[in-house]
Amino acid sequence: MNRKTVVAWLFPLLLAVPSAHAATLTADQAVQIALRQSTQSVQAEASVLDSRSGLWSAYSNVLPRVSADASRSGGETRELSNGVTNDRGYSGSYGVSGSWGILDLSSWASLRSAQRGASAAKFDRAATRAQIVLDTKRQFYEVVKAMHLSRVSSQALKLSRDDERRVRALYEVGSVSKSDLLKARVRTSQSELDSLIADHNVTAQRVRLATQLGLSETALGDVDSTLQASKIVVDAAAVAAEARTRRPDVKAAEAAFASAEWRLRSAQVSRLPGISLSAGYTPKSVSSFASELNGVTTSGSSWAKGDRSGRISASMPIFDLATESRITSARASAMRARETRDAILRNLDSEVRITLLGYQEATERESLARRTLESASENLNLVQQKYNVGSATILDLIDSQVQLQRAQSDLVSAMAAIRVAEAELDQVRGRSE
Repeated sequence: MNRKTVVAWLFPLLLAVPSAHAATLTADQAVQIALRQSTQSVQAEASVLDSRSGLWSAYSNVLPRVSADASRSGGETRELSNGVTNDRGYSGSYGVSGSWGILDLSSWASLRSAQRGASAAKFDRAATRAQIVLDTKRQFYEVVKAMHLSRVSSQALKLSRDDERRVRALYEVGSVSKSDLLKARVRTSQSELDSLIADHNVTAQRVRLATQLGLSETALGDVDSTLQASKIVVDAAAVAAEARTRRPDVKAAEAAFASAEWRLRSAQVSRLPGISLSAGYTPKSVSSFASELNGVTTSGSSWAKGDRSGRISASMPIFDLATESRITSARASAMRARETRDAILRNLDSEVRITLLGYQEATERESLARRTLESASENLNLVQQKYNVGSATILDLIDSQVQLQRAQSDLVSAMAAIRVAEAELDQVRGRSE
């Protein structure tokens, strides 16, 4: 068996050999970087903060409000029309006050809506992170596939140049026609173009991966080119059940619908009466004055302790179009949230089925590509032996080499497709992280 055939047989093993570079970027490391730095992840975290802000605002409408007050004032008038001069006065007080809507059903319903909304934001963040994991793995293996295809193209280019030299030598001694030489030149030119495109594709895929990670392409470093996948047995019913219970986007849709329903209830009960209570307590207040009239100074002071006050009030809207507008808007939001939830649940089984079909297709494609590579390698070996004894032409040998190159490329694409299908399967069942 010659050197070319040995390399062809060892090609599947070469795909599984990890890079020896110490700083290579693995798929899991790329995922962690994307979860920390990608734009989608930052925006998801900001959405959680927004929902938390709305939750605190809702709490402020149902809990008492307490404040402490202190004041000190003074004034002085030089001369009044009644002859009083140097009229001075000072006052000061301190105390606490508070208010509480003891019966405000609308605020309580708004609180429940905000709680559900905060839960929906957290589930949305989890769904976004799951999508980031899938997108990152998909792009990572696009880079790995491009790297392997570039190597295959480089090997094919080397073979094409070697074959062209051999055909030229045969042409010079009259063993082949000029047409055969021209075909060899065309194949070399095509191989040069394929190699150039493959090299450029590696750079393009690296740029896309860097963008996904929130990095520049120069900061990306080397990528681990290990490409190995193991087949797993998948239970369709178990995957569908797991998707319904674990998918964060399903939970987010449920929570968003519950939040919209409570928002509608809040708008509806705002028509009902509300009762509020307010109270204040001033431990001590003081005041003093002094004035002069015809050279005689008059002064005095007063103080008060334990000043208490309280108020209870009730209100009910009689005619308020703003309330009707709020109810209509909340009802529309509830309709949209319900349809979003129903659409996700309605399409969930179909999404699971499509993902499972994709995984099955990827595994079968890999098995077929591996058998094709074995057949192409064996065929090249046989044609090489025939060529050595003169029973096959150089064109037959070149055709066998082309078939081997295609088989190698197909196997690379198939193995990359399995890794992407695995990531899609994890995402559809809610196991992304």
